[in-house]
Order: sequence, then structure tokens, then C-alpha cells
Amino acid sequence: MARLFSLIGNRSDLAGRVLSSEPDALRVQSRGTPLGWGIGFYQGGEVLMRRRPIDDHATIDIAKIASDVRADVLVGHVRNATVGALRTENTHPFRYRQWLFAQTGTLPAFESIRERLVASVPAFLRSSIRGETDAEILFYVFLSFLHDAGRLDVPVVEAPHVRDALRSCVAVVDGMTAEVGGDAARVNLVVADGESVHALTRGAQMGYRVFSGKEDADVLIGDDLALRRRTPELGQMHFTLLASDFDDDWTLAASSPTGHSHWHALADSATVSLERGKDPHIDAA
Repeated sequence: MARLFSLIGNRSDLAGRVLSSEPDALRVQSRGTPLGWGIGFYQGGEVLMRRRPIDDHATIDIAKIASDVRADVLVGHVRNATVGALRTENTHPFRYRQWLFAQTGTLPAFESIRERLVASVPAFLRSSIRGETDAEILFYVFLSFLHDAGRLDVPVVEAPHVRDALRSCVAVVDGMTAEVGGDAARVNLVVADGESVHALTRGAQMGYRVFSGKEDADVLIGDDLALRRRTPELGQMHFTLLASDFDDDWTLAASSPTGHSHWHALADSATVSLERGKDPHIDAA
């Protein structure tokens, strides 16, 4: 019942339409369990957040929630709480400076390794941890690896360094849980810095869909002539929508009424980097 997703593109005015074009992939049924949600996005050089720790609706419709967002990078999450109370401080995505982070899946043996994980984070980062979740602590372990590589304070971090930090933070968890007899982590992670989006999948299925060129732009704009007049050079439009942890009644393979899916599944343990105007860069395990 959790959901993780991100979007990156080169037309902020079309972001809501991209999300609305895939409502089933972004719709979550509560099934009697209280859910929360959050979205973080970049607008005018600022990081903006919308978070609701408890949403009583039977269906969380992310495409509708974010329909008015004008942004070219967005990270979103629907939370089925497993660690930490239903409060804003525990609601994804988490933010540090320009970085946004969200996670699905729970770290194994978390209570047994919590103190060691927190202790592995430098004090200047540790002081920014506000909530109780395993995800927020893992976010700061990720930031610690960027710091160790001398990349935390640079304006733009190259994609290989971000992917390395994602793999390293999960490897640290695996090492600690193995010492207490726990299993390897089964989590999906997404991180963004306003210029790019990166993800690691080791949990429920994750996939992506690319919207590119005039044909896709025509479908998104439809009969809105006013928007069409404001959208020159349709052939240059490019978005990538990334999502994971789908409901049982919606799968990547069956996401099209014609039987042909526009979605592409990522292999387990893969990392992927998304940049504006470029197709995804995927590293296999």
C-alpha cells in the first residue's frame, strides 16, 4: 500500500499532465489502513513540500493531488507507516538542503542497528534528523557518503557519485544486519537534487516510462489550444516518470488496454539516473 514515484522533465507546465496520464500507476487504496503522503518539488530555485501524515480518503490519488504542480523535478511518496508515528516529521520525502529522499520497504532488524546507524553519521548531519523513521536515518547515511567523497557541498553532484552513495548506504545496512542475524535490505530508494533524480531498487517492482517528442506531447496537450500555443517546439519535450510498489491489480506488463505497456521494469538491485532531456542511465547490479 506504499508508493514511491518521481518525475523529471523539461517543461514544468506539463508536469501535472504527465502525472494525470498515468493515474492508475499513482493511485493507492488504503484498504482500511491509515496512509499519509508527501510530495517535494523544485520551483524557482526553491524546494517546496506538501505533506499530509494522515489522509482519511479510501483512495490516495497522487495525480490529482499534484495536478497543479508546476515543476520539472518532483519526488513523491505514499506512506504505510511501519516505523514511526503518523506525523509530519516522519512523512516522506525528507529534505536536507537541495536533497530530497524517499524510501519504501523497512530496514531489517532496524531496532538492533538503529544506534550504530545514527552513530555512523557525522555530528553536523546527525543534528538535522527530526523524526523516528529508518528512512530518514538511511537518508543521512547516504549524505554521509557524499560528504566522505567531498561531494556534499558542490553545486551539482555527478551521477556516478550519487549512485555509489546509494549503493554504499544500503551495503552498510546489510553489513550491520548480517552481524545481528538479519536479512539483506529489501528497499526502494529515490533521491533528487533539483538537477537529476537517482534511484535504487531492491524491493517491490520499480519501473519507468519516458514521454518524449511531438507525438507524446500532442497526447498530453489534447484539445487545449491555449496550452498548445504556449508550447512551441513540441518535439523537444522529454519527461521520465519513475514509480514502484504497485498494487496487485496494476502491473507494468498490463498497464495498457492494448496489452503493450509503455513502462519498462528495472532489474532487482539496479540503480538508475534520470536527467532532463536524456533517457535513463541504468546500472545493473
